[in-house]
Amino acid sequence: MNDRILRTGLVQHAAGADLAATRAVTAAGVREAAAQGARLVLLQELHQSSYFCQVEDPALFDLAEPIPGPGTEWLGGLAAELGVVIVGSLFERRAAGIYHNTAVVLEADGSIAGRYRKAHIPDDPAYYEKFFFTPGDDDLRPIETSVGRLGVLVCWDQWYPEAARLMTLAGAELLLYPTAIGRSAEDPPVEQRRQQEAWETVQRGHAVANGLPVLACNRVGFEPDPSGATAGITFWGNSFACGPQGEVLARAGDEAETLVVDIDLARSERVRRMWPFLRDRRIDAYGDLLLRYRD
Repeated sequence: MNDRILRTGLVQHAAGADLAATRAVTAAGVREAAAQGARLVLLQELHQSSYFCQVEDPALFDLAEPIPGPGTEWLGGLAAELGVVIVGSLFERRAAGIYHNTAVVLEADGSIAGRYRKAHIPDDPAYYEKFFFTPGDDDLRPIETSVGRLGVLVCWDQWYPEAARLMTLAGAELLLYPTAIGRSAEDPPVEQRRQQEAWETVQRGHAVANGLPVLACNRVGFEPDPSGATAGITFWGNSFACGPQGEVLARAGDEAETLVVDIDLARSERVRRMWPFLRDRRIDAYGDLLLRYRD
């Protein structure tokens, strides 16, 4: 038996303003994954509430909480009860005026193994995250857990090859992306398809470029814009897992679903021997990557 096979679960669902109801849905998904043997469970971005960043409303900062705090206490209890590692996503109040979009990793004994504060913050119509979140100042380093070294990033980070590469260079064994992304009815269907395909393609590209498996967990369901300024967001789900050559191992649909998939962590070694991209990097030529743009 290959002891480097890691059974993972991805829990995608709709989320709403009722904290208790949303937590109950999340917990049911985690229990379902654990019952199928998952040892690592990835939740979607900001899984405790609706996606509140559609409007710039100062009152919504009341949703934030400290870490450690109620959210980590609840997730830690669930992790300890089921004996699984859980990657959650919380709206963190670090201090007055400093808030983060933070992924937190709960060890299988319920303790906090580590956290990662989202580094890349979008500011697009219906995704006004710069109003709410301070960019993270954590090192882009994996979190050590009983199931491996987890390269945890968050949503908008998934578009940046630099973030995935830095996690890889620091020894990550897999990349994980809790996500909240969807389509607007204002876009034509062909554009909606392009956006969703780009979202999956870029993350599969990170798997290929770094020789690592990738897990991406996205929410589902329609959430209206409280201001009425936009048509709201239909989150497209389609959480997926892929191997170190970008091969899709499992993919969910656009409804609530708990996806359980085995990840062969030993495969990265075999793939990197065949495709030694890290060996052939021209690190002597990359200095200008520190520039915003080459004029």
